[in-house]
Amino acid sequence: MHRTGIHEECGIFGIYARNKTQVANFVYAGLFALQHRGQESCGIVVNDKGVFSHHKDLGLVPEVFSPDILNSLGEGNISIGHVRYSTTGGNNRVNAQPLVVQHVKGNLAIAHNGNLVNAHRLREKYEMKGAIFQSTNDTEVISYCLTEHRIKKDSIERAVEHAMYDLQGAYSLLIMSAQKLIAVRDVNGFRPLMMGSFPDGSIIFASETCALDAVGAKFERDLLPGEIIVVEPEGIRSIRTHCGRKSAMCVFEYVYFARPDSVLEGCSVHRARLRAGELLWKEHPVNADVVIGVPDSGLDAALGFSHASGIPYGVGFIKNRYIGRTFIQPSQQQRTNSVNLKLNVIKETVAGKRVVLIDDSIVRGTTSARIVKLLRDAGAEEIHFRVSCPPFTNPCYFGTDIDSKENLIACQMEIPEICQTIGADTLGYLSLDGVKSIAKEAKTDFCVGCFTGDYPVSVPKEMPKNKFEAKLGG
Repeated sequence: MHRTGIHEECGIFGIYARNKTQVANFVYAGLFALQHRGQESCGIVVNDKGVFSHHKDLGLVPEVFSPDILNSLGEGNISIGHVRYSTTGGNNRVNAQPLVVQHVKGNLAIAHNGNLVNAHRLREKYEMKGAIFQSTNDTEVISYCLTEHRIKKDSIERAVEHAMYDLQGAYSLLIMSAQKLIAVRDVNGFRPLMMGSFPDGSIIFASETCALDAVGAKFERDLLPGEIIVVEPEGIRSIRTHCGRKSAMCVFEYVYFARPDSVLEGCSVHRARLRAGELLWKEHPVNADVVIGVPDSGLDAALGFSHASGIPYGVGFIKNRYIGRTFIQPSQQQRTNSVNLKLNVIKETVAGKRVVLIDDSIVRGTTSARIVKLLRDAGAEEIHFRVSCPPFTNPCYFGTDIDSKENLIACQMEIPEICQTIGADTLGYLSLDGVKSIAKEAKTDFCVGCFTGDYPVSVPKEMPKNKFEAKLGG
């Protein structure tokens, strides 16, 4: 997706190995598979009998971790890693994860995917007690919450269990102590988190099944919303004190965030996107000569549209794989230049033809307009834009940086005006009922608050706009 003004959430990966080994190599492979979830910073922490070695920095996984750096982390039996996008927290090294905490009850390392809606209130509470924050992300807020409860409780998992009463919003967590690896999913299950295993009994946790596949692990199951899984020398335990609420996974995981080869909550992401394209054809049919998708997340939906309509599928764009996603660029000029560098039209596919163009969303509309212009310049006769989700009309508080209605084109214009603004001949969005049905095999309900304004949990009327702001931890 080549949007401006929206960021996706992050990716986490962890391993509890039954035997001491180069666990960082497994985490490296897992993070590499999750690179699509975060391309700004990454980090790995290795635990060798309670001694933590860690490295994190800005950049892609292969840029941050050379073979020498991986070797320097040494051997161990527990390790966690993280890939990150920044939003309010800022793109600097201090906000990179995992976060390593040293306190009286022992070392902790935390990797977080998601966003707390009450992070600013918790941060102010701890600062009033004398806490000094080193970063601007809400993962550090989680760390203070955990350590506060850890001092009062007899185990780290009991501290996690009680901290969950304080944490509101989206959080999939991996927490590493001296002897334990703990995986946590928030009570609504906003963000995916799953468990895998190796034949020797080693346990893996990851944001997506594609990361399990990358290391050759067997998928065991998705964590339940509200579940805490503890892996320790004695075995594996599940704590379900917080389980039982209605689930509300972010539907945009299926539309865009997750990799097509992943399976989330029992539903193939590839299958969901094919179905989105099929439903787009039923809801917005059109006479055309070719269907093309915007790489990468528009491709499967384009294929589904083609199958349902009988209109031939074509490869309309070549994507330069060596350029990061356009919407992570800090300035509009850089984003514009990146679109030109990243995509090139295959003129033979579109010249003189009526083209159906499939993308997963339109945010501000500026990048969509440039893509339409690329097709016009390549000789497309007609361009019929189809979008595999409804219009964004509300902020997201749970891990994507849609923080203001003023940045959303659908809040400023009606669909015909958006169509005219981006330069398309026609424009059709997938309906709300349609997007809620693309992953019908999934064992979960969905959060669609960014489309409706109806959120699964209470959200602040206005996000803070001051130095205490700590919006995105993962």
